Amino acid sequence: MEAVLAKYENQINAFSDFLEDLPEVDEPVWILGACYDLKTKKSELLSDVRSRLWFTYRKKFSPIGGTGPSSDAGWGCMLRCGQMILAQALVCRHLGRDWRWDPEKRQPKEYHRILHCFLDKKDSCYSIHQMAQMGVGEGKSVGEWYGPNTVAQVLKKLALFDDWNTLAVYVSMDNTVVIEDIIMKRVQIVRSRAGPCGRGEVPASGQSCSEAQGRTLQSQRPLDWRPLLLVIPLRMGINSINPVYIQAFKECFKMPQSCGVLGGKPNLAYYFIGFIDDELIYLDPHTTQQAVDTESGSAVDDQSYHCQRTPHRMKITSLDPSVALGFFCKSEEDFDSWCDLVQQVRLTCMQNRSRT
Repeated sequence: MEAVLAKYENQINAFSDFLEDLPEVDEPVWILGACYDLKTKKSELLSDVRSRLWFTYRKKFSPIGGTGPSSDAGWGCMLRCGQMILAQALVCRHLGRDWRWDPEKRQPKEYHRILHCFLDKKDSCYSIHQMAQMGVGEGKSVGEWYGPNTVAQVLKKLALFDDWNTLAVYVSMDNTVVIEDIIMKRVQIVRSRAGPCGRGEVPASGQSCSEAQGRTLQSQRPLDWRPLLLVIPLRMGINSINPVYIQAFKECFKMPQSCGVLGGKPNLAYYFIGFIDDELIYLDPHTTQQAVDTESGSAVDDQSYHCQRTPHRMKITSLDPSVALGFFCKSEEDFDSWCDLVQQVRLTCMQNRSRT
């Protein structure tokens, strides 16, 4: 009975939450580069939000590391947000930004394969197990709370072992994106399948395969372009967000390459996907659900991986100033376009400041 209730918890709560409607304003709503008019496109807006993969606290999964915690409730919220921003990149990579989830329809095999990457199992490449153990190499004990930058570094390392998605993850340093470094992401790491690191498994210590096996297993060959997840950790103030950054921050959600933002409040992480007027729209991982157990290669029972509720909102001024912006560039043209958009936003903000 507990399993049945857990399965339908999301849908039961959805009914009551839909009673609290979105605010009646003339301003458009922006969700990950898509614009909606609430008066005419409300159902399309809710469908878009509902289609985002929603990762929350889970319980009763296999203990992390064999003897560690079997639930991430209370400490894994930023890890779950990291999963959501990466999952959005993978959805855009394989299904496209316009893909929509419909619980009544059969989903493509790529969709289920994406979900398998995030199942709460030690052999899923972006599972809570892999992320928590890789975090040890970043100075975080299993069960410790993470910040946006640390999660970004963990995703960057785990992506090296993901051969199916061939995703390049670039994490900027000192608020700077070095274009030459992005170009170098065209180099693909070709790893040996031999030894204990076969099938893209990550050693529990957080070492690379070459370190774990004690010999060099890497060679390089050039590629035209690999789909890119660009993560930019920022601090937009000291104790609270500086108002001077708010407009540029909002402009990021208007970019077609927008993959969302990691952030929140102290010790409360959220995955921000858009804004309406002076409020941010986000997915909240602070719901504890039963771990989903699915055989490898089979379809995933996905009802609990989509938030079927009216989106959560918070004032932009309530945001903790430490965030990480995410952008996905499937092609080199996407990246060039993103660079142009950033320059346009920069110039517009400079002009606005000069008038005040």
